Amino acid sequence: MAIIIAVGFVSCRNYKELAEVQPDTKNIVRDAVESSTDTTSLANIPWRTYFPDAKLQTIIAEGLDRGYNMQVAMTRIQQSEASLYMSKSAFLPTLGAAARVDYMRMSSGNRGTDVFGYTSNINSLGLTASWEADLWGKLNSQTKSKYAAYLNTLEYKKLIQTTLISSIAKSYYSLMALDEQLRTTKETIVLLQKSTETLQALKDAGQLTAAAVEQSKALLYNTQLSVFDLQSRMRQQENAICVLIGRAPGAIERGSINDQNIPATMNGNVSVSTLANRPDVKQAELSLQSAYALTDAAKAAFYPSFSINTLSLGFAAGGVSNFFSPANLAAEIIAGLTQPIFSRGQLKGNLKITKAQQQEALLTFSNTILVAGQEVSDILYSYKSLVNKNEWRNKQVESLTKAVDYTQELLKAGEANYTEVLTAQQNLLSAQLSQINDKLDQLTQSVSLYKALGGGVQ
Repeated sequence: MAIIIAVGFVSCRNYKELAEVQPDTKNIVRDAVESSTDTTSLANIPWRTYFPDAKLQTIIAEGLDRGYNMQVAMTRIQQSEASLYMSKSAFLPTLGAAARVDYMRMSSGNRGTDVFGYTSNINSLGLTASWEADLWGKLNSQTKSKYAAYLNTLEYKKLIQTTLISSIAKSYYSLMALDEQLRTTKETIVLLQKSTETLQALKDAGQLTAAAVEQSKALLYNTQLSVFDLQSRMRQQENAICVLIGRAPGAIERGSINDQNIPATMNGNVSVSTLANRPDVKQAELSLQSAYALTDAAKAAFYPSFSINTLSLGFAAGGVSNFFSPANLAAEIIAGLTQPIFSRGQLKGNLKITKAQQQEALLTFSNTILVAGQEVSDILYSYKSLVNKNEWRNKQVESLTKAVDYTQELLKAGEANYTEVLTAQQNLLSAQLSQINDKLDQLTQSVSLYKALGGGVQ
């Protein structure tokens, strides 16, 4: 009895005690500034706070509720839960009901027709059970692996969620940028039409040639053609957002990109320790913990296993008369201790495989940490560069706006040629569109940093 209790105690280990993994995130983000006063991580900001635009919030909420990628992630969690449940069930004995009829005829030893004269008949009915004791933690290690896989699916859901939020926000900002580019282009078309009319008047007055008027019209037509490209891209962007949120292609309600503010947290004060909580980093860590557990299970397979192969209790009798009487009670127990001796190298081969898989998981985990640091480093520097461009871009647009006004006045006074006017107008439109792209890039980088730090899963 003491042996059975001890065996049972060994079998009831906590499968949730996974191997400790301490990732080294020191200096993982280049030129990062650790905030000493504000310990709040960007990743801990709820997405509704990080994205205050009400229309964007509505779209994100719809995507999280109806998006097919999120639904796929939920089914993976359900599958992993079932697999973990099955693994935990290995600790428990199997129990079943069994009915059996043993009928045997044997020779009585007499010659003649009485060759099978001896008969034996036993009918039995009862419960049977079998159980394997987890002496060396093999079953526990296998369950740890399944538990790590289950946690991995939870992190996968978080990864899908933060990726979905990021994709929706970036697409939403891109759509608003296209709106602004279309508005700017149409304003430029109005100015080009007025410029063409001016050149036509100067041509009629004999001050310009027909070539000047035709070149002005060509620039006008080229700008008008870009409207169709912008409208096509806007429609495609709307359809892409609809697919992300699980909606049939259609219009997307949105605000103006001019009303969007860059989050104040985009200041470079990043807590790099939060990289360890990124869903993809956690997935790599859990895969490593699963590999550790499988290696332990492979090692435990070399040791003896104790199992109760058959434990039955019921009734057994030669006939059915008074079958359930106490006199017909029967019990049987068959237990054994098995020590692997020769397994054709399968156990050694399996251990080599699990060790190699463990090393692979360790390398993958280390690389995932490095990639995470690179991603955050790139985003922070790109955002800083974009911010530094603002002042110069504003000066460029201001100067080109004045250049357009000056050249038009000089043209009317006969002190400038038409090519200077056309060039100034074309350069101004290009700078204005670039200015819109600068704002879009800054918004996009703010979203990328939020995702890179694992934000949006609160």
